[in-house]
Amino acid sequence: MNPGLPADERLQTARWRLLTASAAEDARVFADEFARAADDLSATGDPCWDAWSAAFTARAALFDDDLDGAADAVGAARATLGECLPSAEHALTLAYLAHLEVAADRFDAAIHLAVDASLLADQLFGEPPSRPLHQAHHWLSLALTRLDLEELAVAQSLRGARVAAALPDLGDQWQLLRLCAQQHAELAQTVHRRGQSDRSHQLARAALECATSARALPWDPSDADADLLDVVQAWALTLAGQLEDALPPLRRVRRHLAAGDGAMWLVGYTDLVLARLLSRSCAGRPGADRGAGEEAVGLLVDASGAFAAVNDRRRYRQCLLELGQTTAAMGSTTEALHWLEAYRAETTRAHRRGRELWAEMFVRRSRLREAERQTAVLRRHALEDALTGLGNRRSAERRLAELPLDGDPVSLAVVDVDGFKAVNDQNSHLHGDAVLRRVAELLHQHSRTGDEVFRWAGDEFVVVLPSTTEAQALVATERLRSAVACAEWGDLQMPAPVTVSIGVATTGPAGAPGPRSWRELFDRADLNLFGAKRGGRNRVRASGGLQQGSASTARSGPLPADASVDDLVAEVLGTTPRRPGWAFDDSAEVAS
Repeated sequence: MNPGLPADERLQTARWRLLTASAAEDARVFADEFARAADDLSATGDPCWDAWSAAFTARAALFDDDLDGAADAVGAARATLGECLPSAEHALTLAYLAHLEVAADRFDAAIHLAVDASLLADQLFGEPPSRPLHQAHHWLSLALTRLDLEELAVAQSLRGARVAAALPDLGDQWQLLRLCAQQHAELAQTVHRRGQSDRSHQLARAALECATSARALPWDPSDADADLLDVVQAWALTLAGQLEDALPPLRRVRRHLAAGDGAMWLVGYTDLVLARLLSRSCAGRPGADRGAGEEAVGLLVDASGAFAAVNDRRRYRQCLLELGQTTAAMGSTTEALHWLEAYRAETTRAHRRGRELWAEMFVRRSRLREAERQTAVLRRHALEDALTGLGNRRSAERRLAELPLDGDPVSLAVVDVDGFKAVNDQNSHLHGDAVLRRVAELLHQHSRTGDEVFRWAGDEFVVVLPSTTEAQALVATERLRSAVACAEWGDLQMPAPVTVSIGVATTGPAGAPGPRSWRELFDRADLNLFGAKRGGRNRVRASGGLQQGSASTARSGPLPADASVDDLVAEVLGTTPRRPGWAFDDSAEVAS
């Protein structure tokens, strides 16, 4: 590592290099990287980095077959991680720990960690994309594959690819597309084994599309990554029935790995895919070359040894099963029974609690989802008025408490339905409810963009008008008053039109004396509402109002569509001239 880099940047670089070595299942490269980063990781004093230090210690222990040491290190990482805030970094750490736990055959712990990582990653949906987020999906996909949850693994790889595509790093985009190709091919193999040929072909084609997209990127991968993509693409071709096209690249990769010092896992993976291709070429052909079958058996034996060495128990079990199937097809009954018995014993050990754990995972997730849904419902009920659908008094008080009273002017309007008690007495409370719903709809419909309407209590509403002077507030609330007065009320069998009175209060300009709290602002608006009621109802009143002597005459409707800029300015100033076609209602004076 470069000692000239800032500490956090050195740690970030070390983490990505260690994760890359871990994904390659290369013990030697991982050990070298871990030794290089050990000093920086051991002295951070940051709980989140301390969790990573413990996680990489666990990975090193697994490479050394120290399962107890790995379990202790994972436990330390989880304990330290509890001090970290939820974030994409947190989700990535959980996903990596899940991968470590499944590598150690601790399936119950792995499932719980995978669920926690998945829930946290889902909560981050919609936030800006980041490398830790797509890497969280990447490691979740790998963990879920080893848990035999291949459908979920495919979904996680696709989510990771979408996040990576929104970022500029071509290397990450390439890796996630390669992972998508591999996970689709894995699932295609599984559904083919279940006899679902059509779906297997569809998944194989999807794998080929992902591989083609990766190759189209202007990116030069490492030799190991390029070899892995060749193997995955050849596997997809095999599953799609294109055996002749798949064989040459597999032979080439195997020669390349044999000539060099390829990672053991990649060697085993290549042998497994090549064995599957050879087995398919012999299937259903009584006169097929026995040599191809024997080569497939030898490749599967080698692959099983490689996977056992790197503790990939899932693929080790696959090799045992396919050894039994291949030797049975060749007529070697005794040998087939040996391999199938080994597979049965391995499967029993690995999945003794499998069904219970899978069920527990999905029940836990569904309960969490239901809890989130119930919380959202309760939150909505706590802040929403059930009758009108507007925010309720609690919601209004929260919004008012957020208002900055020492910056731009803010106006508050208190709206009260005139004679509402008579509406209830002369008709019914059901009529009263209908009137309140209609008034709420009109206030919401005719308020400006950015203004907020709440039901305060009974027949009283409040309207918050941010960044609004008193003159602008008078215009806006006069529009609300007029909308209610001019509405059609005949369908509610009202003996007379419903009207509202409105009191308005506004904070002073910056530095000027004004309300010191939202409660004082509300009290002023409520006092002006009382003045509007005493002045005859069906009107708007403010503290300062218009200039003395400049009485404003309110229209009975909104500005016409052909109103000019001068008309709008005059409206704001309260000096709107009479124009042909405008109806005036002198009883609806905007009083100051």
